Amino acid sequence: MTRIIADISISLDGCVTGPDPGPGNGLGTGGEALHTWAFSEDPEERRIVRETTARSGAVLLGRRLFDLVDGPGGWDDTVGYGAAEVGRPPFVVVTASPPESVRLTGLDWTFVTTGLPDAVAAARERAEAASADLGRDLDVVLMGGGALIGSALDAGLVEVLSLHLAPVVLGFGTPLFTGGTPHTLVRRSANATPNATHLLYELL
Repeated sequence: MTRIIADISISLDGCVTGPDPGPGNGLGTGGEALHTWAFSEDPEERRIVRETTARSGAVLLGRRLFDLVDGPGGWDDTVGYGAAEVGRPPFVVVTASPPESVRLTGLDWTFVTTGLPDAVAAARERAEAASADLGRDLDVVLMGGGALIGSALDAGLVEVLSLHLAPVVLGFGTPLFTGGTPHTLVRRSANATPNATHLLYELL
Protein backbone atom coordinates (compact mmCIF):
# COMPACT_ATOMS: atom_id res chain seq x y z
CA MET A 1 0.00 0.00 0.00
CA THR A 2 1.30 3.45 -0.91
CA ARG A 3 1.77 5.70 2.11
CA ILE A 4 2.22 9.46 2.30
CA ILE A 5 5.40 9.97 4.34
CA ALA A 6 6.73 13.33 5.50
CA ASP A 7 10.49 12.81 5.82
CA ILE A 8 12.73 15.58 7.12
CA SER A 9 15.83 16.26 9.23
CA ILE A 10 15.28 18.45 12.27
CA SER A 11 17.36 20.01 15.05
CA LEU A 12 16.85 19.44 18.76
CA ASP A 13 15.15 22.84 18.93
CA GLY A 14 12.73 21.98 16.15
CA CYS A 15 14.26 23.73 13.14
CA VAL A 16 14.63 22.34 9.61
CA THR A 17 17.07 25.06 8.49
CA GLY A 18 19.50 27.36 10.24
CA PRO A 19 19.08 31.15 10.25
CA ASP A 20 18.86 33.10 6.97
CA PRO A 21 18.09 30.37 4.42
CA GLY A 22 17.98 31.47 0.81
CA PRO A 23 19.64 31.15 -2.60
CA GLY A 24 23.19 29.95 -2.16
CA ASN A 25 22.46 29.15 1.48
CA GLY A 26 19.50 26.81 1.23
CA LEU A 27 19.91 25.20 4.64
CA GLY A 28 20.67 28.48 6.39
CA THR A 29 23.68 29.18 8.60
CA GLY A 30 24.74 25.92 10.26
CA GLY A 31 21.86 23.99 8.73
CA GLU A 32 24.13 21.56 6.90
CA ALA A 33 24.70 19.87 10.28
CA LEU A 34 21.12 18.58 10.07
CA HIS A 35 22.07 16.33 7.16
CA THR A 36 25.45 14.99 8.26
CA TRP A 37 23.86 11.56 8.70
CA ALA A 38 22.70 11.46 5.06
CA PHE A 39 26.26 11.88 3.73
CA SER A 40 27.95 9.68 6.33
CA GLU A 41 29.82 6.48 5.52
CA ASP A 42 28.37 4.82 8.62
CA PRO A 43 26.81 1.53 7.43
CA GLU A 44 23.54 2.00 9.32
CA GLU A 45 23.09 5.55 8.05
CA ARG A 46 23.83 4.40 4.50
CA ARG A 47 21.21 1.68 4.94
CA ILE A 48 18.56 4.24 5.98
CA VAL A 49 19.30 6.42 2.92
CA ARG A 50 19.30 3.38 0.63
CA GLU A 51 16.01 1.94 1.94
CA THR A 52 14.24 5.31 1.93
CA THR A 53 15.29 5.92 -1.66
CA ALA A 54 14.26 2.40 -2.69
CA ARG A 55 10.74 2.93 -1.31
CA SER A 56 10.25 6.35 -2.92
CA GLY A 57 7.66 6.00 -5.66
CA ALA A 58 7.33 9.78 -5.98
CA VAL A 59 8.79 12.76 -4.13
CA LEU A 60 6.82 15.94 -3.37
CA LEU A 61 8.40 19.32 -2.69
CA GLY A 62 7.45 22.98 -2.60
CA ARG A 63 8.47 25.66 -5.06
CA ARG A 64 11.01 27.38 -2.82
CA LEU A 65 12.82 24.09 -2.26
CA PHE A 66 12.66 23.33 -5.99
CA ASP A 67 14.27 26.69 -6.77
CA LEU A 68 17.12 25.83 -4.40
CA VAL A 69 17.79 22.30 -5.69
CA ASP A 70 17.43 23.32 -9.35
CA GLY A 71 19.50 26.49 -8.89
CA PRO A 72 23.17 26.89 -9.89
CA GLY A 73 24.43 25.67 -6.51
CA GLY A 74 21.81 22.93 -6.15
CA TRP A 75 21.78 19.23 -6.93
CA ASP A 76 24.23 17.50 -9.22
CA ASP A 77 25.33 13.91 -9.82
CA THR A 78 26.83 13.64 -6.33
CA VAL A 79 24.37 15.70 -4.25
CA GLY A 80 20.64 15.20 -4.50
CA TYR A 81 17.80 12.91 -3.57
CA GLY A 82 19.32 9.45 -3.58
CA ALA A 83 22.19 10.69 -5.76
CA ALA A 84 24.44 7.81 -4.75
CA GLU A 85 21.68 5.22 -5.20
CA VAL A 86 20.36 3.42 -8.26
CA GLY A 87 17.16 4.83 -9.74
CA ARG A 88 15.51 8.25 -9.49
CA PRO A 89 11.88 8.71 -8.48
CA PRO A 90 9.60 11.22 -10.22
CA PHE A 91 9.33 14.61 -8.51
CA VAL A 92 6.11 16.58 -8.03
CA VAL A 93 6.36 20.30 -7.26
CA VAL A 94 3.43 22.28 -5.85
CA THR A 95 3.65 25.83 -7.15
CA ALA A 96 1.57 28.84 -8.14
CA SER A 97 3.25 28.84 -11.57
CA PRO A 98 5.69 26.45 -13.27
CA PRO A 99 9.26 27.66 -13.89
CA GLU A 100 10.16 28.87 -17.35
CA SER A 101 13.03 26.38 -17.54
CA VAL A 102 14.51 23.50 -15.55
CA ARG A 103 18.26 22.94 -15.10
CA LEU A 104 17.96 19.33 -13.88
CA THR A 105 16.43 18.01 -17.08
CA GLY A 106 17.59 14.47 -16.34
CA LEU A 107 14.97 14.17 -13.59
CA ASP A 108 11.23 13.61 -14.03
CA TRP A 109 9.42 16.82 -12.93
CA THR A 110 5.68 17.45 -12.66
CA PHE A 111 4.42 20.89 -11.62
CA VAL A 112 0.99 21.11 -9.98
CA THR A 113 -0.62 24.55 -9.82
CA THR A 114 -3.97 23.63 -8.24
CA GLY A 115 -2.90 23.25 -4.62
CA LEU A 116 -1.33 20.83 -2.17
CA PRO A 117 -4.12 18.20 -2.09
CA ASP A 118 -3.96 17.87 -5.88
CA ALA A 119 -0.16 17.66 -5.74
CA VAL A 120 -0.36 14.85 -3.17
CA ALA A 121 -2.92 13.06 -5.35
CA ALA A 122 -0.67 13.40 -8.41
CA ALA A 123 2.30 12.06 -6.47
CA ARG A 124 0.24 9.15 -5.15
CA GLU A 125 -0.86 8.29 -8.68
CA ARG A 126 2.77 8.23 -9.85
CA ALA A 127 3.84 6.11 -6.86
CA GLU A 128 0.98 3.63 -7.32
CA ALA A 129 1.81 3.28 -11.03
CA ALA A 130 5.45 2.60 -10.16
CA SER A 131 4.33 0.10 -7.50
CA ALA A 132 2.28 -1.78 -10.08
CA ASP A 133 5.17 -1.81 -12.56
CA LEU A 134 7.66 -3.13 -10.00
CA GLY A 135 5.30 -5.43 -8.12
CA ARG A 136 6.09 -3.93 -4.71
CA ASP A 137 4.77 -1.12 -2.56
CA LEU A 138 6.29 2.34 -3.01
CA ASP A 139 5.55 5.50 -1.04
CA VAL A 140 5.07 9.19 -1.65
CA VAL A 141 7.79 11.11 0.23
CA LEU A 142 7.22 14.73 1.20
CA MET A 143 10.78 16.03 1.41
CA GLY A 144 9.97 19.66 2.24
CA GLY A 145 10.43 22.34 2.78
CA GLY A 146 9.22 22.73 6.32
CA ALA A 147 6.27 24.94 5.36
CA LEU A 148 4.98 22.34 2.89
CA ILE A 149 5.23 19.53 5.43
CA GLY A 150 3.57 21.68 8.10
CA SER A 151 0.72 22.49 5.70
CA ALA A 152 0.34 18.83 4.75
CA LEU A 153 0.19 17.83 8.42
CA ASP A 154 -2.42 20.49 9.17
CA ALA A 155 -4.48 19.37 6.17
CA GLY A 156 -4.45 15.73 7.30
CA LEU A 157 -2.56 14.59 4.21
CA VAL A 158 0.31 12.86 6.01
CA GLU A 159 0.09 9.23 7.15
CA VAL A 160 3.64 8.72 8.45
CA LEU A 161 6.11 11.23 9.92
CA SER A 162 9.79 10.32 9.63
CA LEU A 163 12.08 12.64 11.60
CA HIS A 164 15.87 12.51 11.56
CA LEU A 165 16.74 14.25 14.82
CA ALA A 166 20.21 15.74 14.53
CA PRO A 167 22.26 16.40 17.71
CA VAL A 168 22.47 20.14 17.10
CA VAL A 169 20.77 23.24 18.52
CA LEU A 170 20.54 25.93 15.85
CA GLY A 171 19.11 28.62 18.11
CA PHE A 172 17.05 30.08 15.28
CA GLY A 173 15.88 29.00 11.85
CA THR A 174 12.82 27.61 10.09
CA PRO A 175 10.61 25.75 12.60
CA LEU A 176 8.78 22.62 11.46
CA PHE A 177 5.91 23.00 13.91
CA THR A 178 4.31 26.43 14.17
CA GLY A 179 1.27 25.90 16.35
CA GLY A 180 -1.10 24.44 13.76
CA THR A 181 -3.49 21.53 14.10
CA PRO A 182 -2.85 19.15 17.05
CA HIS A 183 -1.90 15.60 16.08
CA THR A 184 -1.89 12.24 17.82
CA LEU A 185 1.04 10.08 16.81
CA VAL A 186 2.14 6.54 17.56
CA ARG A 187 5.86 5.86 17.52
CA ARG A 188 6.66 2.89 15.31
CA SER A 189 10.44 2.90 15.59
CA ALA A 190 13.44 4.75 17.01
CA ASN A 191 16.94 4.11 15.75
CA ALA A 192 20.00 5.95 17.06
CA THR A 193 22.95 6.25 14.68
CA PRO A 194 26.18 8.25 15.10
CA ASN A 195 24.79 11.43 13.52
CA ALA A 196 21.04 11.34 14.20
CA THR A 197 18.17 9.59 15.92
CA HIS A 198 15.66 8.35 13.36
CA LEU A 199 12.06 8.45 14.58
CA LEU A 200 9.11 6.99 12.71
CA TYR A 201 5.55 7.94 13.73
CA GLU A 202 2.16 6.94 12.39
CA LEU A 203 -0.49 9.64 12.50
CA LEU A 204 -3.87 8.57 13.84
